[in-house]
Amino acid sequence: MIVHFLGTAAAEGFPGVFCRCEHCGKARTLGGLNIRTRSSAIIDGTLKIDFPPDTYMHVLRDGLDLGLVRDLFITHTHADHLLASELAMRLPVFARGLDGPLRVYGHDAAVRVCRGALGRPDSERLQLRRIALFETADTGEARVTALPANHDPDETCLLFWIEKGGRTVFYGHDTGLLPAETWAWMAGRKADLVILDCTNGNLPFTGSHLNVEAAIGIRDRMRAEGMLAPAARVVVTHFSHNIGLMHDDLTAIFEPEGIIVAYDGMKLEL
Repeated sequence: MIVHFLGTAAAEGFPGVFCRCEHCGKARTLGGLNIRTRSSAIIDGTLKIDFPPDTYMHVLRDGLDLGLVRDLFITHTHADHLLASELAMRLPVFARGLDGPLRVYGHDAAVRVCRGALGRPDSERLQLRRIALFETADTGEARVTALPANHDPDETCLLFWIEKGGRTVFYGHDTGLLPAETWAWMAGRKADLVILDCTNGNLPFTGSHLNVEAAIGIRDRMRAEGMLAPAARVVVTHFSHNIGLMHDDLTAIFEPEGIIVAYDGMKLEL
């Protein structure tokens, strides 16, 4: 399994799209791994998580063939995670040479947003599928279970437990501290890769996103409760410009903990 991190920033990007703060200025000057687009990931080139407004940029930058993607799982409808109108570019006239539908999975709100943007699209191109909490979708290549996040009180936001080829990924953002129901479901299971929110860096914990301390705390609890497979890796991502931490700063914080700091374009093989 190859997990490809396409974007690793929070909603505003890093540097922020309009921002002129010192942190964004420093990121612009340094460039490289300090430039972060809105968060998304793709597994083995065929299973994608979220569809942010930077998706087209990801396609161009990383040479992606989105025509190969068969399954798209949406965590929630916030604008940095779902640009539903862009999915219309997979419909006839806009896209040619496709040999099967894209299955889009989300909870009620995500399906409604997609319906509002797309109506009822040609099922040979796009299929909208509601996935309920604790339901497992079998894509034929992977099994993906939707777990509750602690993020937006007005929407059911999802985290994903992804099993493929004998390896397991816990996709754990956007969220604050994990709900009790999510911990209960994960009991007795083991992840080879854990991907966690670190939106707030060293800033105080806010509840709907994690900071450094909270992310390390989740890793520690998963380790203590036997939820990490041997040689499991833990990755932090989804960083806000407000934290004022460049990539090297984040690495200095997390490297002693054995935690990997994601960057745009990073690939991990499990």
